[in-house]
Amino acid sequence: MDQHTPASERTTVRRRSDRAVYDPAAIEAILDEGMICHVGYVIDNQPFVIPTVYARRASQIFFHGSAASRTLRALSGGIPVCLTVALCDGLVLARSAPKHSVNYRSVMVLGSAREITRREEKLLAMEAIVEHAMPGRWADVRKPSDPELAAVTVLALPITEASAKVRTGPPVDLETDHVLPVWGR
Repeated sequence: MDQHTPASERTTVRRRSDRAVYDPAAIEAILDEGMICHVGYVIDNQPFVIPTVYARRASQIFFHGSAASRTLRALSGGIPVCLTVALCDGLVLARSAPKHSVNYRSVMVLGSAREITRREEKLLAMEAIVEHAMPGRWADVRKPSDPELAAVTVLALPITEASAKVRTGPPVDLETDHVLPVWGR
């Protein structure tokens, strides 16, 4: 994926394509700054979205949860997943209600996650998640025991189909709204 071309038709930004970002470094920077992702999937024609912590290492995203989780069991089976991260950079306050917005950076990653089962790889993924949340913390905490590792499912989602969308700048007020007795910024 290069900085000007979407990875796939599915990741092509259609609405406000002027805000599209396909540069892998920009996508990784947004992922690295975020803390919570939302993982969406469909089972039996029912859509689900769950928030969870995550970490990016190289070209994959790790996320985890209880081995008893219906979501993680489904996702480890290779079903299609959509993972999103959004960062709010500021409120955009306009002079009229419909022109209010938010300056943001967001990423959408599509693909299929794989379950990490090898003990060493699972520990590295868990370390990545802990270090993403609080750098330096992994060195201070007790490492998971084998029963604790068995109780956690860790998934890896490759970053092969991704796009970002970014909004920056002031409100886009109508010229006629500039005379209103209210400020915009």
